[in-house]
Amino acid sequence: MGKYGVGILVDRDLKELVVDVKRENNRLIFIKLVVGGLTLSVISAYAQQAGLDEKVKRNFWENLDEVVRGIPHTEKLFIGGNFNGHSGESAGGYGDVHGEFDFGVRNEGGTSLLAFAKAFDLVVTNSCF
Repeated sequence: MGKYGVGILVDRDLKELVVDVKRENNRLIFIKLVVGGLTLSVISAYAQQAGLDEKVKRNFWENLDEVVRGIPHTEKLFIGGNFNGHSGESAGGYGDVHGEFDFGVRNEGGTSLLAFAKAFDLVVTNSCF
Protein backbone atom coordinates (compact mmCIF):
# COMPACT_ATOMS: atom_id res chain seq x y z
CA MET A 1 0.00 0.00 0.00
CA GLY A 2 2.84 2.45 0.62
CA LYS A 3 3.72 4.70 3.50
CA TYR A 4 1.88 7.77 2.24
CA GLY A 5 -1.82 8.21 1.72
CA VAL A 6 -4.79 10.49 1.51
CA GLY A 7 -7.04 11.29 4.42
CA ILE A 8 -10.13 13.28 5.33
CA LEU A 9 -10.38 15.78 8.15
CA VAL A 10 -13.77 15.80 9.87
CA ASP A 11 -15.05 18.47 12.22
CA ARG A 12 -15.19 17.22 15.79
CA ASP A 13 -18.96 17.84 15.88
CA LEU A 14 -19.47 15.67 12.77
CA LYS A 15 -17.32 12.77 13.97
CA GLU A 16 -20.29 10.94 15.50
CA LEU A 17 -22.22 11.24 12.21
CA VAL A 18 -19.64 9.17 10.28
CA VAL A 19 -21.17 5.75 9.55
CA ASP A 20 -18.54 4.27 7.22
CA VAL A 21 -14.88 4.75 6.31
CA LYS A 22 -13.19 2.89 3.47
CA ARG A 23 -9.63 3.28 2.30
CA GLU A 24 -9.47 1.90 -1.23
CA ASN A 25 -5.72 2.43 -1.54
CA ASN A 26 -3.14 5.08 -0.70
CA ARG A 27 -4.74 7.47 -3.23
CA LEU A 28 -8.47 7.01 -2.48
CA ILE A 29 -10.46 7.09 0.73
CA PHE A 30 -14.11 7.81 1.34
CA ILE A 31 -16.44 8.32 4.25
CA LYS A 32 -20.20 8.36 4.66
CA LEU A 33 -21.98 10.68 7.04
CA VAL A 34 -25.66 10.79 7.88
CA VAL A 35 -26.70 14.37 8.55
CA GLY A 36 -30.36 15.04 9.33
CA GLY A 37 -31.48 11.98 7.38
CA LEU A 38 -29.31 12.83 4.37
CA THR A 39 -26.39 10.54 3.51
CA LEU A 40 -23.25 12.29 2.28
CA SER A 41 -20.39 10.43 0.64
CA VAL A 42 -17.08 12.29 0.69
CA ILE A 43 -14.11 11.06 -1.34
CA SER A 44 -10.54 12.26 -1.01
CA ALA A 45 -8.43 11.51 -4.07
CA TYR A 46 -4.84 12.10 -5.14
CA ALA A 47 -4.09 11.40 -8.81
CA GLN A 48 -0.65 10.49 -10.06
CA GLN A 49 1.58 13.24 -11.34
CA ALA A 50 2.32 13.96 -14.97
CA GLY A 51 5.10 11.88 -16.42
CA LEU A 52 4.21 8.68 -14.57
CA ASP A 53 3.30 5.44 -16.30
CA GLU A 54 -0.01 5.61 -18.19
CA LYS A 55 -1.11 2.25 -16.77
CA VAL A 56 -0.75 3.64 -13.24
CA LYS A 57 -2.79 6.72 -14.13
CA ARG A 58 -5.49 4.64 -15.81
CA ASN A 59 -5.65 2.41 -12.72
CA PHE A 60 -6.34 5.47 -10.53
CA TRP A 61 -9.28 6.56 -12.71
CA GLU A 62 -10.64 2.99 -12.84
CA ASN A 63 -10.47 2.75 -9.04
CA LEU A 64 -12.22 6.12 -8.63
CA ASP A 65 -14.83 5.03 -11.17
CA GLU A 66 -15.50 1.87 -9.17
CA VAL A 67 -15.86 3.78 -5.91
CA VAL A 68 -18.27 6.31 -7.40
CA ARG A 69 -20.36 3.60 -9.09
CA GLY A 70 -20.73 1.95 -5.67
CA ILE A 71 -22.39 5.02 -4.18
CA PRO A 72 -26.20 4.96 -4.43
CA HIS A 73 -27.80 7.81 -6.39
CA THR A 74 -29.80 8.72 -3.29
CA GLU A 75 -26.60 9.92 -1.58
CA LYS A 76 -24.97 13.29 -2.11
CA LEU A 77 -21.41 13.04 -3.40
CA PHE A 78 -18.43 15.31 -2.84
CA ILE A 79 -15.00 14.54 -4.27
CA GLY A 80 -12.01 16.59 -3.22
CA GLY A 81 -8.33 16.21 -3.72
CA ASN A 82 -5.50 16.81 -6.11
CA PHE A 83 -6.13 15.56 -9.62
CA ASN A 84 -2.77 16.85 -10.89
CA GLY A 85 -4.30 18.47 -13.92
CA HIS A 86 -5.20 21.84 -15.37
CA SER A 87 -8.78 22.11 -16.59
CA GLY A 88 -7.95 25.32 -18.46
CA GLU A 89 -9.62 28.69 -18.62
CA SER A 90 -12.25 27.79 -21.24
CA ALA A 91 -14.91 25.09 -21.05
CA GLY A 92 -14.06 23.85 -24.56
CA GLY A 93 -16.65 21.10 -24.89
CA TYR A 94 -17.17 20.66 -21.14
CA GLY A 95 -19.52 23.58 -20.48
CA ASP A 96 -21.88 21.36 -18.52
CA VAL A 97 -19.17 20.58 -15.91
CA HIS A 98 -16.66 23.45 -16.27
CA GLY A 99 -17.61 26.90 -14.98
CA GLU A 100 -14.72 28.73 -16.74
CA PHE A 101 -13.21 29.82 -13.43
CA ASP A 102 -9.78 28.27 -13.92
CA PHE A 103 -6.77 29.60 -15.77
CA GLY A 104 -4.10 28.45 -18.17
CA VAL A 105 -4.19 25.70 -20.75
CA ARG A 106 -5.91 22.34 -20.26
CA ASN A 107 -3.58 19.36 -20.02
CA GLU A 108 -4.13 15.59 -20.07
CA GLY A 109 -4.90 15.44 -16.33
CA GLY A 110 -7.46 18.22 -16.69
CA THR A 111 -9.12 16.47 -19.60
CA SER A 112 -9.33 13.27 -17.53
CA LEU A 113 -10.95 15.17 -14.66
CA LEU A 114 -13.48 16.89 -16.90
CA ALA A 115 -14.36 13.66 -18.72
CA PHE A 116 -14.85 11.91 -15.37
CA ALA A 117 -17.08 14.74 -14.10
CA LYS A 118 -19.13 14.61 -17.29
CA ALA A 119 -19.52 10.82 -17.12
CA PHE A 120 -20.96 11.01 -13.60
CA ASP A 121 -22.94 14.25 -14.05
CA LEU A 122 -20.70 16.10 -11.59
CA VAL A 123 -19.42 19.67 -11.76
CA VAL A 124 -15.96 21.05 -11.04
CA THR A 125 -16.58 23.78 -8.49
CA ASN A 126 -13.29 25.37 -7.46
CA SER A 127 -10.14 24.26 -9.17
CA CYS A 128 -8.16 27.40 -8.37
CA PHE A 129 -6.76 28.23 -4.95
